[in-house]
Amino acid sequence: MTSPRIVLFGATGFTGRLTAEALLAYGAHPVLAGRDPARLEALASSLPVELTVAVADVNRPATLRRLIEPGNVLISTVGPFARWGEPAVEAAIEAGGVYLDSTGEPTFIRRIFQRYGPAAAASGATLLTAFGYDYVPGNLAASLALQKAGPEAVRVDIGYFVAGNVARRASAGTRASALGMVLEPMYGFRHGRILREHGRTRSFFVGGRRRHGLSVGASEHFALPRTHTGLREVNVYLGWLGGLTRAAGVLSRATPFIAAIPGAKRVTEAVADRVIRSAGRDGSAASSGEGISSQIVAEAFDQGGRRLASVELHGGDPYDFTARVLAWAAITAAADGVAAQGAVGPVEAFGLEGLVRGCAEAGLQATA
Repeated sequence: MTSPRIVLFGATGFTGRLTAEALLAYGAHPVLAGRDPARLEALASSLPVELTVAVADVNRPATLRRLIEPGNVLISTVGPFARWGEPAVEAAIEAGGVYLDSTGEPTFIRRIFQRYGPAAAASGATLLTAFGYDYVPGNLAASLALQKAGPEAVRVDIGYFVAGNVARRASAGTRASALGMVLEPMYGFRHGRILREHGRTRSFFVGGRRRHGLSVGASEHFALPRTHTGLREVNVYLGWLGGLTRAAGVLSRATPFIAAIPGAKRVTEAVADRVIRSAGRDGSAASSGEGISSQIVAEAFDQGGRRLASVELHGGDPYDFTARVLAWAAITAAADGVAAQGAVGPVEAFGLEGLVRGCAEAGLQATA
């Protein structure tokens, strides 16, 4: 009996190319899918193993549906996801397959859990959104911290930090997604439910120094309360802006007013399109990941605000981690299946021990 096939949609983009290489390193032979046949053939010819290519376009959803059969695994790296991501999700749901993506966009993550999750559960499909550096490490770190803290824990705070010149490493797709997020509503999980919010900041001690983070909507807000039912508050902070974080928090609080200006969203979409076009047709990022490291911290608290436990994860370049963990998850899902259907988090799908192993293989290690 052959394993379900893996389809990599968006294979010719920067993250897609890295993911294709990671899949090959694991011994998998994915179908490379995208809208440009010439770029697909060029990618296939540059790889050491002969792979099947298939043309698929978000503007022609039937081309995606034809690629996915029941039990198949579909990886999507086609962003900005809030604009172009839904056809792949719908194809996976229709086929009852396993869907993984590399998004970090809060609006799209929320859409997966709230809009598409019930339909996926009904069809037997599994949706694993934000299955990369955004936001698998936080799910793992928080789950480990909550396990250490025990049943008294009601709140968990997660911080993402990167050292090195990550701005030069950012791909065109990442920059376009970030622009698209500027005017989108953020959210958090507070008082036991998802609430809209903007601009909260806090500091963490990471590697012996104080680092500031800006709150952001993430998959942890939806996934963690389902595996830790006593949670009443989940906070996720990005600390990539360094000393500008608090100023960014002030700007973030003005976002609802800026978004209300007629035409503001069209302007940001036009700028995002220009960013993608200016990157050239190879989808490359500006620099390698050499010299970049990542740190993720999770802290669990009791009802009175007393810190019960903390966990730090340390790794390398976020793009390399994303490609490797996507490849690990796809191969694991194809070979062994997943433990839950619907829109689920990483721990629900693979179990905590399995996720620890997968993240370690992808280059992320935990320290108490």
